[in-house]
Amino acid sequence: MKRVLITFLFTFIGFSSIFAQEWQTDLSTAKEIAKKEKKPIVLVFQGSDWCGPCIKLDHEVWSTAEFKEYSKDHFVMLKADFPKRNKNALSKEQQDRNNALAEKYNKNGYFPFVVVLNAKGEVKGTTGYKKMAPAQFQKLLSSYN
Repeated sequence: MKRVLITFLFTFIGFSSIFAQEWQTDLSTAKEIAKKEKKPIVLVFQGSDWCGPCIKLDHEVWSTAEFKEYSKDHFVMLKADFPKRNKNALSKEQQDRNNALAEKYNKNGYFPFVVVLNAKGEVKGTTGYKKMAPAQFQKLLSSYN
Protein backbone atom coordinates (compact mmCIF):
# COMPACT_ATOMS: atom_id res chain seq x y z
CA MET A 1 0.00 0.00 0.00
CA LYS A 2 2.82 2.37 0.88
CA ARG A 3 4.50 1.70 -2.46
CA VAL A 4 1.26 2.41 -4.36
CA LEU A 5 0.80 5.70 -2.51
CA ILE A 6 4.38 6.79 -3.21
CA THR A 7 4.05 5.84 -6.89
CA PHE A 8 0.80 7.81 -7.15
CA LEU A 9 2.35 10.84 -5.46
CA PHE A 10 5.37 10.93 -7.80
CA THR A 11 3.12 10.40 -10.84
CA PHE A 12 0.87 13.27 -9.75
CA ILE A 13 3.85 15.56 -9.14
CA GLY A 14 5.29 14.60 -12.52
CA PHE A 15 2.07 15.39 -14.38
CA SER A 16 1.69 18.64 -12.46
CA SER A 17 5.13 19.81 -13.53
CA ILE A 18 4.41 18.99 -17.19
CA PHE A 19 1.65 21.58 -17.20
CA ALA A 20 3.39 23.94 -14.80
CA GLN A 21 2.88 27.55 -15.63
CA GLU A 22 5.36 29.71 -13.84
CA TRP A 23 3.92 33.08 -12.88
CA GLN A 24 6.45 35.82 -12.31
CA THR A 25 5.72 38.59 -9.82
CA ASP A 26 8.57 40.96 -10.66
CA LEU A 27 8.85 42.92 -13.92
CA SER A 28 12.66 42.93 -13.95
CA THR A 29 12.77 39.15 -13.70
CA ALA A 30 10.07 38.81 -16.37
CA LYS A 31 12.04 41.10 -18.71
CA GLU A 32 15.23 39.06 -18.22
CA ILE A 33 13.42 35.83 -19.01
CA ALA A 34 11.61 37.39 -21.99
CA LYS A 35 14.88 38.65 -23.44
CA LYS A 36 16.70 35.36 -22.89
CA GLU A 37 13.86 33.19 -24.25
CA LYS A 38 12.63 35.67 -26.91
CA LYS A 39 9.05 35.65 -25.63
CA PRO A 40 6.50 38.38 -24.97
CA ILE A 41 5.39 39.11 -21.43
CA VAL A 42 1.71 38.70 -20.56
CA LEU A 43 1.02 40.98 -17.60
CA VAL A 44 -2.25 40.18 -15.83
CA PHE A 45 -3.86 42.65 -13.42
CA GLN A 46 -6.35 40.81 -11.26
CA GLY A 47 -8.27 40.92 -8.04
CA SER A 48 -8.07 37.25 -7.19
CA ASP A 49 -10.49 37.30 -4.28
CA TRP A 50 -13.07 39.90 -5.30
CA CYS A 51 -13.19 40.42 -9.07
CA GLY A 52 -15.72 38.09 -10.71
CA PRO A 53 -14.40 38.46 -14.28
CA CYS A 54 -10.82 37.95 -12.98
CA ILE A 55 -11.84 34.69 -11.34
CA LYS A 56 -13.68 33.59 -14.50
CA LEU A 57 -10.64 34.40 -16.66
CA ASP A 58 -8.45 32.37 -14.32
CA HIS A 59 -10.79 29.36 -14.45
CA GLU A 60 -11.61 29.57 -18.15
CA VAL A 61 -8.13 30.37 -19.49
CA TRP A 62 -5.11 30.71 -17.17
CA SER A 63 -5.77 27.53 -15.15
CA THR A 64 -6.58 25.25 -18.08
CA ALA A 65 -4.10 22.57 -19.07
CA GLU A 66 -4.35 23.78 -22.68
CA PHE A 67 -3.29 27.34 -21.85
CA LYS A 68 -0.62 26.26 -19.37
CA GLU A 69 0.95 23.97 -21.95
CA TYR A 70 0.91 26.67 -24.63
CA SER A 71 2.04 29.54 -22.43
CA LYS A 72 5.12 27.83 -21.04
CA ASP A 73 6.59 27.80 -24.57
CA HIS A 74 5.21 31.12 -25.84
CA PHE A 75 4.82 33.65 -23.01
CA VAL A 76 6.40 34.91 -19.83
CA MET A 77 3.45 35.20 -17.45
CA LEU A 78 3.53 38.11 -14.98
CA LYS A 79 0.86 38.53 -12.32
CA ALA A 80 -0.09 41.74 -10.52
CA ASP A 81 -2.69 40.69 -7.98
CA PHE A 82 -4.71 43.12 -5.87
CA PRO A 83 -6.54 41.01 -3.27
CA LYS A 84 -8.85 42.73 -0.78
CA ARG A 85 -9.24 40.12 1.95
CA ASN A 86 -6.74 40.35 4.80
CA LYS A 87 -6.05 36.63 4.65
CA ASN A 88 -4.82 37.07 1.04
CA ALA A 89 -2.76 40.20 1.70
CA LEU A 90 0.53 40.45 -0.13
CA SER A 91 3.84 41.41 1.42
CA LYS A 92 4.52 45.16 1.43
CA GLU A 93 7.33 44.60 -1.06
CA GLN A 94 5.05 42.72 -3.48
CA GLN A 95 2.22 45.23 -3.03
CA ASP A 96 4.66 48.05 -3.84
CA ARG A 97 5.80 46.22 -7.01
CA ASN A 98 2.19 45.67 -8.08
CA ASN A 99 1.33 49.32 -7.39
CA ALA A 100 4.26 50.42 -9.55
CA LEU A 101 3.06 48.14 -12.37
CA ALA A 102 -0.45 49.57 -12.10
CA GLU A 103 0.86 53.14 -12.14
CA LYS A 104 2.74 52.43 -15.36
CA TYR A 105 0.46 49.98 -17.21
CA ASN A 106 -3.04 50.20 -15.68
CA LYS A 107 -3.67 53.84 -14.77
CA ASN A 108 -7.43 53.44 -15.19
CA GLY A 109 -7.57 50.55 -12.72
CA TYR A 110 -9.34 48.02 -14.97
CA PHE A 111 -9.76 44.45 -13.71
CA PRO A 112 -9.00 42.09 -15.22
CA PHE A 113 -6.60 43.85 -17.50
CA VAL A 114 -4.12 41.97 -19.66
CA VAL A 115 -1.15 43.76 -21.16
CA VAL A 116 1.22 42.15 -23.66
CA LEU A 117 4.73 43.60 -23.41
CA ASN A 118 7.95 43.03 -25.26
CA ALA A 119 11.20 42.28 -23.40
CA LYS A 120 11.84 46.03 -23.05
CA GLY A 121 8.52 46.54 -21.28
CA GLU A 122 6.86 48.28 -24.22
CA VAL A 123 3.12 47.72 -24.63
CA LYS A 124 2.22 45.66 -27.71
CA GLY A 125 -1.48 45.17 -26.95
CA THR A 126 -4.14 45.05 -24.24
CA THR A 127 -7.36 43.20 -23.53
CA GLY A 128 -9.71 42.35 -20.71
CA TYR A 129 -12.02 39.46 -19.97
CA LYS A 130 -13.50 37.91 -23.08
CA LYS A 131 -15.63 34.79 -23.17
CA MET A 132 -13.22 32.74 -25.28
CA ALA A 133 -11.81 29.26 -25.33
CA PRO A 134 -8.17 29.03 -24.27
CA ALA A 135 -7.04 28.52 -27.89
CA GLN A 136 -8.82 31.72 -28.97
CA PHE A 137 -7.28 33.66 -26.09
CA GLN A 138 -3.83 32.30 -26.99
CA LYS A 139 -4.34 33.46 -30.57
CA LEU A 140 -5.44 36.91 -29.41
CA LEU A 141 -2.43 37.33 -27.12
CA SER A 142 -0.04 36.02 -29.79
CA SER A 143 -1.43 38.51 -32.32
CA TYR A 144 0.01 41.38 -30.26
CA ASN A 145 3.55 40.12 -30.67
